Amino acid sequence: MRDDLSMPAVSDRAPKSQTLRTVEAIAYAKAIGKQIDVSIDGNPITVPLGTTILEAAQKLGIRIPTLCYHEDLCLAGVCRVCVVEVQGQRTLQAACSYPITMPIKVRTHTAAVRRARRHVIDLLLSTHYGECYTCGRNNNCELQALAMEYGVDFYRFGHPSAPREAIDRSSHSVVRDNNKCVLCRRCVRTCIDLQEVGVLEVIGRGDRSRVSTFMGKPQSDVICINCGQCINRCPTGALRANDLTDEVWAAIDDPKKHVVIQTAPSPRAAIGECFDVAPGTALTFELNTALRRCGFDKVFDTNFAADLTILEEGTELLIRLKRALVDGDPSARLPQFTSCSPGWIKYIEHFYPEYLPHVSTAKSPQQMFGTLLKTWYAELGGLDPADIVTVALMPCSAKKFECNRPEMCQSGYKDVDYGLTTRELAKMIREAGIDLPRMPKTDFDDPFGTATGSGVIFGATGGVMEAAIRTVLEIVTGKKVENFFDHAEVLPVRGFEGVRYAELTIPEVGPVPDLVKHVADNWDWLKGVTLKLGVCHGTANAKRVMENIKAGGQFSQCHFIEFMACPGGCLGGGGQPIPTSPTIRAARANAIYAEDRSYRVRKSHENPAIVAVYERFLTDGPCGAKSHRLLHTHYTPRGKYIV
Repeated sequence: MRDDLSMPAVSDRAPKSQTLRTVEAIAYAKAIGKQIDVSIDGNPITVPLGTTILEAAQKLGIRIPTLCYHEDLCLAGVCRVCVVEVQGQRTLQAACSYPITMPIKVRTHTAAVRRARRHVIDLLLSTHYGECYTCGRNNNCELQALAMEYGVDFYRFGHPSAPREAIDRSSHSVVRDNNKCVLCRRCVRTCIDLQEVGVLEVIGRGDRSRVSTFMGKPQSDVICINCGQCINRCPTGALRANDLTDEVWAAIDDPKKHVVIQTAPSPRAAIGECFDVAPGTALTFELNTALRRCGFDKVFDTNFAADLTILEEGTELLIRLKRALVDGDPSARLPQFTSCSPGWIKYIEHFYPEYLPHVSTAKSPQQMFGTLLKTWYAELGGLDPADIVTVALMPCSAKKFECNRPEMCQSGYKDVDYGLTTRELAKMIREAGIDLPRMPKTDFDDPFGTATGSGVIFGATGGVMEAAIRTVLEIVTGKKVENFFDHAEVLPVRGFEGVRYAELTIPEVGPVPDLVKHVADNWDWLKGVTLKLGVCHGTANAKRVMENIKAGGQFSQCHFIEFMACPGGCLGGGGQPIPTSPTIRAARANAIYAEDRSYRVRKSHENPAIVAVYERFLTDGPCGAKSHRLLHTHYTPRGKYIV
């Protein structure tokens, strides 16, 4: 396993900003290796050349308040909340962006520093419209916390009496309220530098500066991919997800409606953070109990549909490989790209539409489950699909957009009615007076109660690839995946590197299982073949991979590539608890992998509920005509599927 595209992701749509030049200078200085002696509040420390004052203070355990700074983003130094005194400097300096290049003495909480910080906070509040108790970020707002910390008890420089701009609610996923914006530019840096999409920018100068989309267009009319990463890094309530919890409550309260919810693994590994539980604590089975007490009629596990996705997407890969390697069909598009991440799908639609034939036609687990709920589940329970309300708990704001796509209705109804983020469901649980961590544990409901560890690991970057390897390797070789990877853990595709590349040689082949006999008579053509695999997370890294493919590079030779729009994969989704950081995302990943190890069945094709679906409903097998009509997005009236 190696990462051959290890250069930092930097936008190439404009000349480098002063901020990015500063970041590169600091990185170069650190690389030199020279050590500098520093004193902060009388505490000595030795740090590498180029370390910022903020980083040095953090090593000493000295807290310096910040607002525009975020661990995931490049430096900006625009808010000045982090100012400190540096001996010999005429003015106060921003600790987050001041590189240490010589021995210095720093004082972080002098009278002048405290007074300056308070004035900065007062000035921010003078343009921040709204009352805290009506804001979705109440009690989780960094500006509110700073105001409390620095004793703001009245508006020294005034306070807006009316909103300056209309709230933009045009998007299914993201709501923008510029009246609450403090111009920290976190959202801009997230969109341009972290994700390399570039929807948001700062326009105007001085007191006329504001964050805007291109030509001030509504969010729904620009190239937003709905990933919600800007929401996760906004320190105030200027950005939030489009919350439809009132509609969900209305459905629950309607006695004519049968309301079911599916829960994905990433929210279950993170929702505890909304109840002051440490990151990395999974509350999967406590959540089941809480949802029933909220009034949901059935609680299902999205992992079931993740297992279904592996059978469909894995079979599709085998079909494409046979067409390319055996039939010599030039129209067989390889590498095959995963299709689970709606943010990634929107990204490729906007930026690389010529590569759409490479995307798997399989729906995401959320949408597959929605289709089954309004077809097979309705049939089994004698329910009218029109009375079934399907809700999906997802880590992702883009899932809200996905369930509203017009093609997501092959069941004859809207497959998924509502997508809820982790934060929104936590709000519903609190509203119902439920203390989630104290709930007793209960299991998921049948007939979809059985899931596997492979479905769980979908939540982390590399998880879809690992789940696919577990199944495809066993289907093709007839051997247990444990013969190739200890404990069925495919470590080469795990990790938080932005881009990963792996090779997997198929040493032997076995008989073709009955489930996929429609794909090939034998696997002899795969014996000795080295599968080339790629994994990336975050659309800045997706861009690196796509440009590499366009240039005929290493990834153009791959057979299968997993793309996830969000840093860390689904566990870092735009609907997850705030704050987010590399440490928090790593803790969530540990929870996901621990849950995977706790499952008795850890491979998708061994899930008895999946076997039952193909035996009783999708009887022509994975990628058969019926499954392609219901579970894929490309289908012709003649019953032939396109891959």
